[in-house]
Amino acid sequence: MAQNKELIVGLDIGTTKICAIVAEIDSEGAVDIVGIGTHPSNGMRKGVVINIDATVNSIKAAVREAELMAGCEINHVYAGIAGGHIKGCNSHGIVAVKNQEVSSEDIARVIDAARAIPIPLDREVIHILPQEFIIDDQDGIREPLGMSGVRLESRVHIVTGAVTSAQNIVKCAQRCGLTVADIVLEQLASSEAVLSQDEKDLGVALIDIGGGTTDIAIWSEGSIIHTSVLPVGGDHITSDIAVGLRTPMDDAEEIKQKFGCASANLVDDEESIEVPSVGGRKPRTLSKRILTEIIEPRVEEMFTLVQQEIQRTGYEDLLASGVVITGGATLLEGMAELAEDILGLPVRLGAPTKVGGLVDVVRSPQFATGVGLVLYGRDNEESRYLKVSEVNAYSKFKKSVKEIFGGIFQ
Repeated sequence: MAQNKELIVGLDIGTTKICAIVAEIDSEGAVDIVGIGTHPSNGMRKGVVINIDATVNSIKAAVREAELMAGCEINHVYAGIAGGHIKGCNSHGIVAVKNQEVSSEDIARVIDAARAIPIPLDREVIHILPQEFIIDDQDGIREPLGMSGVRLESRVHIVTGAVTSAQNIVKCAQRCGLTVADIVLEQLASSEAVLSQDEKDLGVALIDIGGGTTDIAIWSEGSIIHTSVLPVGGDHITSDIAVGLRTPMDDAEEIKQKFGCASANLVDDEESIEVPSVGGRKPRTLSKRILTEIIEPRVEEMFTLVQQEIQRTGYEDLLASGVVITGGATLLEGMAELAEDILGLPVRLGAPTKVGGLVDVVRSPQFATGVGLVLYGRDNEESRYLKVSEVNAYSKFKKSVKEIFGGIFQ
């Protein structure tokens, strides 16, 4: 391995699978994927750890596979976090500018003022994402450092999560001998992998449909303005198939992946599938349309919930670029077409871009979060190798400012 290259590892701890992705970063910042490890996720439910030992075993298996493929030893990872406990809100801060020129201290103070919102003791700040700065009523400023003015305002998006959920993710990684460089919101990571800068600037909604949750991130003018998590995902489709076809869950998942279709309009009435039975009974042959009629209502429900969430935020008119769907559950045939019908917006399927190496393997929606974690790690070097379990809210806030302004506080 070349000496001028460094390794970054993204660890996507999902409800249905654990995915470890190893990437080489060269001196110019180009990312080459050199190792991938996946393993079924045991011990997670709706994005939250419910069994530490089972989760640890799954992480070890995925990391071991990635190490073998990449020919390296993994010590540090960027871990994703999701789940219904994730909450996002927008905030606003105002301070007076010292010496009539915006300094790094002024930027720190105004973001600190924006984050001064009441947060329950059982929650912690995961990200502080600046949207824009305003100097003396001049808005739309991205980098205020060095500009003249007497009053500085900031608009930020604050993401919080349950302290225990973040701690459990760190604990699982540490039991595998890994240090967590940072915990990253999964839809933020997925956005880095599948969205173009033009989409972020014009306005776009990213819908990341995983096994246990559907993660939403709304972008406008290059910044995140809304994040939320819905407690529905691909596992609900699998469960419906298992009940509707009276087949074991593992077989239902296999049937979904091989024959699943989200729109009955795309299915030929003469197509049939073989369905295993429970209790040692003989397999049955059923029409594929029956399977589709089980899947379609659940997918419609998921996108209806997404539509209601977007309408609730009031940002529907800002989505000039439409919607990008990603995540393993979006691999079902007809998913994008059904989403367009329900959301009334242009929809495309998002797969990771901006990387080299094992592109043919990772260019799939199911690897969006893992690849995004690697890209996040590349772009946020100042946060690398922090022990997340020891980071309090204030130091987390200072780190976020460093991420944006390139370490000017050092």
